[in-house]
Amino acid sequence: MSQIRRVVNSRAQALCRLCLPVWLLACNAYGTPLPIDFFILDAPPLTLVDDAKGHGIVGDVALLAMANAGYAAHIQALPWARSQKYVSEKQDLLIAPLSRTPEREDHFTWIAPVMTMDRAFFSLEHRVSSFAEAKRTYRVVGVGLGSAQEEILRTQGFSSAQIHPLTIGENPAQMLLKGRIDAWFNGVPESQYIWPKVSRRKLLMSPVMSSVDLYLACSRQCSAELVQSLRDAVESLRRDGTLARIQNSYLSQ
Repeated sequence: MSQIRRVVNSRAQALCRLCLPVWLLACNAYGTPLPIDFFILDAPPLTLVDDAKGHGIVGDVALLAMANAGYAAHIQALPWARSQKYVSEKQDLLIAPLSRTPEREDHFTWIAPVMTMDRAFFSLEHRVSSFAEAKRTYRVVGVGLGSAQEEILRTQGFSSAQIHPLTIGENPAQMLLKGRIDAWFNGVPESQYIWPKVSRRKLLMSPVMSSVDLYLACSRQCSAELVQSLRDAVESLRRDGTLARIQNSYLSQ
């Protein structure tokens, strides 16, 4: 299995960048961190596989939660659909960011929500105001391959011919710019992060059409101790404001 594998010293990165309280440094001082595999993808600003600035909003939160709970993350990167299948079928593997949708509900153990993902249609020519109008207006809509966007559009009655799955990242934006798709249905933060790197043309955005929480999740077969320790760690980061600081540090870019 082709993978990108490396041990991430996530606590050191996050603490240096965010100037977190010194007491966090000692939380696992008396034990050796337990290795755990963590599957992510390049979907800035949500997750980044290999970037000097960090691992994205969800990536940084998840990695810091793992470190604080006593785990050393080994980052794994596969095509996103394959990552989801692999994690769901194995045991005690972590994955993020994962939208909690009806189709995925029974395939994973849902540890904790990290942030809410708003999704909308992006186009260069037509701004729509509803799913019904989008179905009538757009001949082909690009979505991230293996993303929840495809499931959402199918639930809204879009035909297979209208939905064009594309590799997650800049590829859908490039296809939109070249006129090969009529619209891009995607997360708002991700699209607004990617588009300025692709073009200076004005991107038309619909109202938010869907809002779903993005989770840190585990395999369907997952240790109850692992789930609870990470759930508590994520909620601690939410309560003390660390999660908000991480999110703001990326969105401000």
